Amino acid sequence: MSSSSQPKSEENGELEAAVDQAISACGGDMRATIRALIVANEYLESEVGELMKAVSHAYARGRFNSYSG
Repeated sequence: MSSSSQPKSEENGELEAAVDQAISACGGDMRATIRALIVANEYLESEVGELMKAVSHAYARGRFNSYSG
C-alpha cells in the first residue's frame, strides 16, 4: 500500500462515519436523512449568498482592497 492511498482511505472512513451518523440521527429513515441533508444544504447556500452580498457591499464601499499580485 503506497503512502498516497492512505489519506484517501482515511477520508473514506470519515465520510462513511458521517453517513452512518446522519442516518442514525434520523432514526435509520433514509428519506428523512435525505430530507434533512437537503434542508441543511439549502440553509448553507442561503448563508453563502448572504455572506457574498455582505462582502460585495463592503468591497464596493472600499472596505477591502483589491489584490494586486
